[in-house]
Amino acid sequence: MKKKALALILTSAMTLSLAACGGSAEPAPAPADNSAAQTETKTEEKQAEEAPAAEAPAETPAAETPAAGDLAYTTLNLDDYKDFTASIKYIHHKTDREEDGTMASMIAEFNKEFPNITVTTEGVTDYAEDSLLRLTTGDWGDVMHIPAVDKSDLATYFMPLDTLDNLSAQLNFVSSWSFDGKCYGIPYMANAQGVLYNKKVFADAGITTLPKTPDEFLEDLKLIKDNTTAIPLYTNYAAGWTMGAWDAYIGIVSEGDDTYMNQKFVHTADPFKDPGNGAGAYNLYRILYQACADKLIEDDYTTTDWEGCKGMLNRGEIGTMVLGSWAFAQMQEAGDHPEDVGYMPFPMSVNGKQYVAAGGDYNFGINANASDENRTAALIFVKWMTEKSGWCFNEGGYTVVKGGKNPDMYAAFDGCEVMSDQDALPGEETLLNDMNAESELSFNAGGNAKVQEIVEAGATGSKSFDDIMKSWNEKWADAQEELGVEVKY
Repeated sequence: MKKKALALILTSAMTLSLAACGGSAEPAPAPADNSAAQTETKTEEKQAEEAPAAEAPAETPAAETPAAGDLAYTTLNLDDYKDFTASIKYIHHKTDREEDGTMASMIAEFNKEFPNITVTTEGVTDYAEDSLLRLTTGDWGDVMHIPAVDKSDLATYFMPLDTLDNLSAQLNFVSSWSFDGKCYGIPYMANAQGVLYNKKVFADAGITTLPKTPDEFLEDLKLIKDNTTAIPLYTNYAAGWTMGAWDAYIGIVSEGDDTYMNQKFVHTADPFKDPGNGAGAYNLYRILYQACADKLIEDDYTTTDWEGCKGMLNRGEIGTMVLGSWAFAQMQEAGDHPEDVGYMPFPMSVNGKQYVAAGGDYNFGINANASDENRTAALIFVKWMTEKSGWCFNEGGYTVVKGGKNPDMYAAFDGCEVMSDQDALPGEETLLNDMNAESELSFNAGGNAKVQEIVEAGATGSKSFDDIMKSWNEKWADAQEELGVEVKY
């Protein structure tokens, strides 16, 4: 019963752990999809079954409200609604941006163009849980960041924003919250998966080129330990959720394959064995284990401080941290040395080439049960936030708008191939969730304890890395047998 209950939760919560975190809020359960790469990119993933295109808004005076079925993101012309009047509420997980005035500043800029649309905002700390409770009661407002709901329930709670085909022509990462050819969500920003580092620490350590393999990275960590006073690799063990970031590099980064995570992983025999080429999940987690075994982490991993580490990296007290690009802006803002904060591709190569995973963060969703006026105002707000607010860029996000500009922090990704995980095969949409629950390993779905075990074992020598990987392989094989999963690879 425990595993069945967990499977139901994981069905909605699968993610590449690309999520942005505000204040003490946990990362977003936002699945990733297509890439917005301005470097070399993979072609768009196959789209869901085509649905009839939504009609454009009727050409009526701005004060009149279109019928609910006439609203569509791609045909909504913001210039036609300058005098539109409504009051809407927006709840979100970015408590830090609520507290530091960023949200209020964006709303003020929005009101310069739409003075008659009043937007009330609320940042929610325990967003993942609280937003679900509000959703079921209907007491949440007009715009929210979509929490972990089942895709089949999207239409119950959220207004379709457009067809998947229409929206995919203008925006990236929009298939995460699509169902039956319709899109119900648009990412407020997107993330790419790499490693935070302090440029000055690297220079002081004598590191002149960014590492491209696990062994090169470990050698660089040793240089940091030998030549500086910085902590080479900060684990963020104590926060818990931060450890889940390591799962995000399975598939695209470790295999160079955008079909691996959602299509092949479940069908793979012994996916945690050493492939012998310096890549794969084995070598991904080996970095963490070896860094702990070689004392290349903080002195006491049980006392790490998530909020405190931001300023530490900014000041050069930390050399590297493994987190998504969403954390970059927070590290820059945490001290007087934003110019020293860098972001690099994860140090792993597949056949001599580096790959980067990118995908959407939390998605804007509009209340399906709001009034026609509020749904119209909400769509105006979402489109303005997506295309004109600059929020994604300012947060260091990977562009959601096709052809949009990426922050300079991604310059190190030049030469890498940026991809997003393709969707599961038809009929296997919940299979990875089921495997995660049955094996109790929960990759990209809150399985932080298994990664913490690597830190503990590496630091104390209580268990060898190969024994940990053997245990994971056994749990995976048992889950495949229990669920009747065909082993193909």
